[in-house]
Amino acid sequence: MLKPLIWKDGTLEMLDQRILPHQQSWISYSTADSVAEGIRDMVVRGAPAIGIAAAYGMALAAFSGADLVEADAVLRASRPTAVNLFWALDRIRDLRSSEPEVILAEARSIESEDLEMNLSIGRNGAQLIPHGANIMTICNTGALATAGHGTALGVIRSAHQEGKQIHVWSCETRPRQQGLRLTAFELMHDGIPFHSISDGMAASLMVAGKVDCVIAGADRIAANGDTANKIGTYMLAVLANHHGIPFYIAAPSSTFDPTLPDGSHIPIEERSATEITHIEDVPVAPEGCPVFNPGFDVSPGELISYIITEKGNFAPPYNFRDILK
Repeated sequence: MLKPLIWKDGTLEMLDQRILPHQQSWISYSTADSVAEGIRDMVVRGAPAIGIAAAYGMALAAFSGADLVEADAVLRASRPTAVNLFWALDRIRDLRSSEPEVILAEARSIESEDLEMNLSIGRNGAQLIPHGANIMTICNTGALATAGHGTALGVIRSAHQEGKQIHVWSCETRPRQQGLRLTAFELMHDGIPFHSISDGMAASLMVAGKVDCVIAGADRIAANGDTANKIGTYMLAVLANHHGIPFYIAAPSSTFDPTLPDGSHIPIEERSATEITHIEDVPVAPEGCPVFNPGFDVSPGELISYIITEKGNFAPPYNFRDILK
């Protein structure tokens, strides 16, 4: 199974996802500050994997004798949208312990629990996937974004393992092309039939009847079901609704944030302009070109057919007591 990170000999090893698929290089981290930098620079990405990395970052801080309050603050500031980051750090803080082995054990638990949740999400979501389905997805929501197996891509993986003869349309996901670089890498690794497509191709495939459902992941889900995910997901939700195609969100319960009443309260990270103006460090825009580059958008809960979790598949209106109990 592909993995984005490994705890090894007192250090955190993270697979550098910025240079996949053509290079596979592991970077060693020994401090919370360096883990925060790795999260911020997207060496590791995907909401569940970010949370796991942050938990191990706190373990590194404890083993080095660093100030845990400062380490927690640095890690919390690394990326604002993915609620799993804060959920994992809250679990470490709630231990009320500075013992390194206690914190490491909790980080390991967060990682193992995420894998079990992903496997359950895959089983639950596969129930919604008909034999021979053409599935559209965006960004990377697989093993590389989680402790393993994946969320939205985990549903696809489980359906394939059940022999459902599925086919995937994988949106390239500009500007960082996680779909083209990472999801294609995982689909090829598992032998799942797919085609990579440009983001602008989604509508033409839907109107041609070549899409049976859309599955996306989530970085934060508000109390009413509004869901933040990679920029471009809202576009797919609107298109799917217009064409009468089911639109699914797959996420563990750790991605829910019932403290936010709706999606307007979800903080949206704005990324560097160079993600748009440059491709592989090569400038493609006029020098000085103004850029607006939010990393995420919010899909309204009423456009979501089901939210797929480890607890089951939930249709609107959402009852958080059932999902989070």
